[in-house]
Amino acid sequence: MGNIHLSAFCMAASVLLSFPLKSLASSHASASNQCQVLSASGNAEYPPYLWRAPDNPKQLVGAIAFMIDDIAEEIGIPIELIYSGPWGRVQKEVAAGRVDMIAGAFFTEARTDYMNYIYPEFQGTETAVWYNLNNPFNYSLWSDLKPLRGVTVINNSFGQDFDQYAAQELNIRQVSSLEQGLKMLSAGRVDYLIYEKEPAMAYVHQLSISGIQSHTKAVTQQNLYLTVSQASKCNTPELKKKLETVVTLFDTQSRMQGYLEKAHRLWTEQQQ
Repeated sequence: MGNIHLSAFCMAASVLLSFPLKSLASSHASASNQCQVLSASGNAEYPPYLWRAPDNPKQLVGAIAFMIDDIAEEIGIPIELIYSGPWGRVQKEVAAGRVDMIAGAFFTEARTDYMNYIYPEFQGTETAVWYNLNNPFNYSLWSDLKPLRGVTVINNSFGQDFDQYAAQELNIRQVSSLEQGLKMLSAGRVDYLIYEKEPAMAYVHQLSISGIQSHTKAVTQQNLYLTVSQASKCNTPELKKKLETVVTLFDTQSRMQGYLEKAHRLWTEQQQ
């Protein structure tokens, strides 16, 4: 009888112990399977880095899109690069966790409240002062812009220092799109436009706008980063480490140069 009771006790203990182990295994499997695909978005008015595909407006193409495809292959997780609205809305979607990543953002302290930056940067950019040749002015310091009327795209950042200076000292109107800002400058409704040099130049050519030029001296020089939403279920230390490793590798291989050359060709072809 003593052996029977002992045997029964051991069996019961074995069954009880198996429950937490199975629960842990199930929890681990759930965690590993919860992020089978990543969603990403970005500034859709940003050629040659990103723009909407003419044949599929829900898709973003460009140099960053080429990079994202290669990153997805390296980390073994598909990344869907989608158009999720104007740049301001993209940031709100990422803050809410409805989009997992931003593919190309400047650093600001405010943005660290809702997303994590992936280091290192994958590209450096220059922000320019664009002006109408019919209304030229000298520019070498930010203070030269004080008496003038400016325009830029809503929720765009050009570095914390300039953002703070502009908010306190400059008269800069915000509009919903780069196209709108360029047309306002062309029509003489504002004196200057603040925007990154290469994307603005691409749009000037696309819109066949003449009489607009950028000052040689840059307003700021900023870096572009990948970011991951803090509200995303995919935001794990493992994912961020994988992304950092791949971005570092691509940087050492100068991959972006090749992506940009390919993107310039694609942009030119699509404008014909």
